[in-house]
Formats: sequence, C-alpha cells, structure tokens
Amino acid sequence: QVQLVESGGGLVQAGGSLRLSCLASGRTFSSVTMGWFRQAPGKEREFVCAISWSGGTTYYEEFVKGRFTISRDNAKNTLYLQMNSLKPEDTGLYYCAASDGSSFVDFSSFGQGTQVTVSS
Repeated sequence: QVQLVESGGGLVQAGGSLRLSCLASGRTFSSVTMGWFRQAPGKEREFVCAISWSGGTTYYEEFVKGRFTISRDNAKNTLYLQMNSLKPEDTGLYYCAASDGSSFVDFSSFGQGTQVTVSS
C-alpha cells in the first residue's frame, strides 16, 4: 500500500495559478501510474488526469486540457499538478491517487486531499 500526502492548495482568484504536490511513500512510486482526482461540494469525485510511471504518457479530461499539467519526479517520490487559468468551477478537494500498476483506470490508493478554492 502506498501512502499519499497532498499539499499546495489554497485560495486564488480566477485566472490565477496553483501548483499541487503529492509526496508518496510505501509501495514503489516509480513503478505505478499516478493520477489526480477532485471533488466539488455536493458532487461526486471525478478523474482529472493521470501520468504513466515513466512520465512519458499523460491523459487529461477535456475540462482541464490546455490549462493543467501533470508531472512527476520519481527520484523525489513526488507527483505534481500545475494548474493555470483557474476557473471558479475548478474549486474542490484535490486528491492524488496511485494505480495498481500501469492502469489509467483503476486507482486503489488516495490521499486525504488538498482544498483548492477559486474566487470569481
């Protein structure tokens, strides 16, 4: 089991930027696909983006494509999410997640989340 701790959330005005980080420990971070999810108030948690173990393959949902960038530093066991051109609808609790392996669909481990609030 991998343990995940997110940081970097906060309050930002629309159009601003934030960079989230996720420090992983436990199971080998560098060998699994990692992803970011978010949950807005009153809504279900939704997938945002993911990155392969090597960083060579990424996938973004349409609503963040061109604005968010996922990356990883396997030497530091850290996952990142650079969020630019933020919109009020990006507000939510952001979670990092670890896949069981190479899957971009099945994520079994989640962190506690970091809050992102975008004001209009």
